[in-house]
Amino acid sequence: MQKFTRLTSVAAPLPIINIDTDMIIPKDYLKTIKRTGLGKGLFAEMRFDEEGRENPDFVLNQPAYSKAEILVAGDNFGCGSSREHAPWALLDFGIKCVISTSFADIFYNNCFKNGILPVQVSEEELEKLMDDAKRGANATLTVDLEAQTISGPDGGTIRFDIDPDRKHRLLNGIDDIGETLEKAPSIDAFEAQVKEQRPWV
Repeated sequence: MQKFTRLTSVAAPLPIINIDTDMIIPKDYLKTIKRTGLGKGLFAEMRFDEEGRENPDFVLNQPAYSKAEILVAGDNFGCGSSREHAPWALLDFGIKCVISTSFADIFYNNCFKNGILPVQVSEEELEKLMDDAKRGANATLTVDLEAQTISGPDGGTIRFDIDPDRKHRLLNGIDDIGETLEKAPSIDAFEAQVKEQRPWV
């Protein structure tokens, strides 16, 4: 898993509430267990028409936002079924950070397990960030995980909260297993002690 430390990117505005995981990655793309290649299906029903042609009105199809790595989205992002393919598709497309007022719990947890930073802000803060994002190619935001801040194009700064353990994992590019392996010396020492004290176990 790649480290997430500091990201500066154009931010794509997606002011839609209740974007569920089926909208993020439709069920037709769930036939694989690989984490790569799913970017082509991201928001497929909004990005493409029935003939497979790009919808020019959809934000990620617009030239100014086609390389966006930050998504500014409406409330309750990632609701619906608990498909891990949703963060896989976002990351494969290039989205490394999603900003919203709230996230569905399972999607929120899956983001951290896959190297995506979900940032929760207030309604007022989201409105400001959405306005920034609507500036197109000038809609550059900087998300600093270490400082827990989002800096806008006008120099304004928003602070956000994050669980310290999740922050540690993202900063170091480790998942739950990697975090356990960091404690390997302590685990080995404990097992050696138990073996000495209770050799019959």
